Amino acid sequence: MAWLRPAWPRCAPLRWRPRGPPCARRAAEPREAAGAAPRAAAGPWPPQGGRGLRTASPGLGEVPLTSERYRVRRLPFSSLGPRDVAFFERLMPGRAVTDPQEVEPFNVDWLRSVRGCSKLLLKPQTAAEVSQVLRYCSERNLAVNPQGGNTGLVGGSVPVFDEIILSTVLMNRIISFDAVSGILVCQAGCILEKLNEYLEERGFIMPLDLGAKGSCHIGGNVATNAGGLRLLRYGSLRGTVLGLEVVLADGTVLDCLASLRKDNTGYDLKQLFIGSEGTLGVITAVSILCPQKPKAVNLAFLGCQNFSQVLETFTTCRAMLGEILSAYEFMDEKCMELVEKHLKLSCPVRDSHFYVLIETSGSNSTHDEEKLNSFLEQAMTSGLVTDGTVATDDKKIKMLWSLRERITEALTHDGCVYKYDISLPVGKLYDLVTDMRARLGQSAKNVVGYGHLGDGNLHLNITAESYSHALLDAIEPFVYEWTARYNGSISAEHGLGFKKKQFIQYSKPSEAVFLMQRFKAMLDPKGILNPYKTLPSSS
Repeated sequence: MAWLRPAWPRCAPLRWRPRGPPCARRAAEPREAAGAAPRAAAGPWPPQGGRGLRTASPGLGEVPLTSERYRVRRLPFSSLGPRDVAFFERLMPGRAVTDPQEVEPFNVDWLRSVRGCSKLLLKPQTAAEVSQVLRYCSERNLAVNPQGGNTGLVGGSVPVFDEIILSTVLMNRIISFDAVSGILVCQAGCILEKLNEYLEERGFIMPLDLGAKGSCHIGGNVATNAGGLRLLRYGSLRGTVLGLEVVLADGTVLDCLASLRKDNTGYDLKQLFIGSEGTLGVITAVSILCPQKPKAVNLAFLGCQNFSQVLETFTTCRAMLGEILSAYEFMDEKCMELVEKHLKLSCPVRDSHFYVLIETSGSNSTHDEEKLNSFLEQAMTSGLVTDGTVATDDKKIKMLWSLRERITEALTHDGCVYKYDISLPVGKLYDLVTDMRARLGQSAKNVVGYGHLGDGNLHLNITAESYSHALLDAIEPFVYEWTARYNGSISAEHGLGFKKKQFIQYSKPSEAVFLMQRFKAMLDPKGILNPYKTLPSSS
């Protein structure tokens, strides 16, 4: 049975063969949107050969200083002096950067929404160098901003004031890989895409995949507990990371770089640093369990007319595809309009209110195609899906993935963006978008929703021609109150950073926040590591 028009000549249309083979927040007044970002400057995107994020460099002076924009009070840290610079230059000749033009790109986040004024960029190559840096900074009471690929969305990766930027860009060495166990040990500055390429040559892949893979560092991924596109299949980093090497604020090197699947001796200390956003220690090396590379990958891009059908399609595909289901992403029609308008991409499916991207990964192409065909036949005959296309080769798969992965980029071209990364019960996921759209009416240019439906993660984005305090007041705290009402999380995978730290109470009880502050005080008593981030100021 054949159905669907040939929507996209570069990808095979679905044809059924019955059973056959194959702006930021209230950190201080005045506040700005928790994720509000100005219209993006024109420039190449993504960078360096991957589907990555780019740290913008043109016109950096246009981004206001975070300290002035949000009226943040500087904590009583020491100021950098000539003797300090001389020490670091002796420690790492040629890698202690003071040239303002070289330092400036590291002061600004890629969204161009926050900017620090650091005067020193350090590029250590080893944990020993990081240890010496932090020991010195602790003694001198100098604040430090750890930074990976600088692809974060909540202002956690750049300084607020003049913190020394400690970049892991040169800590990019692969230490070991065991092809029997699939365990990779590498330095924190390794780029995710490069690690995946290294592993693919050996028949394995990384357990996470992100739109920022061409720029983000594995250490930053772990520090923010990044989720991404493969979480449905391989789980979170809290399960796949086996060990960490971390340098504490006083320079102590904590070597918990285990390569064991099982280790039940005492507290699992690595979990403290996963998702800590560089506030408890600097991750310098990672041991991670990597799955084997699937021998067969299929991608289906489908159209649904309402969100109930999106949910039922997910239930059906999870039941019918079982172990080969590796991703289930959704996006609404507004997302697709923006991708087509601003990025000139072509959507192979038309006249649908919602779009679903389903990926299967397995070891037997015939078996997988049979299961996929069976599911697609069921979805079509039951009326869940109205149109779609399937891709099986790498080039066409990447073309389809780009429609989902480049939504963030398209939004930056639509004006000032108010970004929210929400975790909710799957059945309530799109209700927030609908309620927000009704609440804001014509005051917003676009209100869109997309995300990882398989793990209940909604990316709610609101665009406007320019920043509006009145619009922000309509969004916040409504968005957080709505999320809390349904026992959701105000940050599913982006972290809290600088932009959301003051809203943590919507997701965590005061007792939990207090305990977090005690951990911070114990491991970093002077508060020099990534200050002004992640946790609200303790009383």
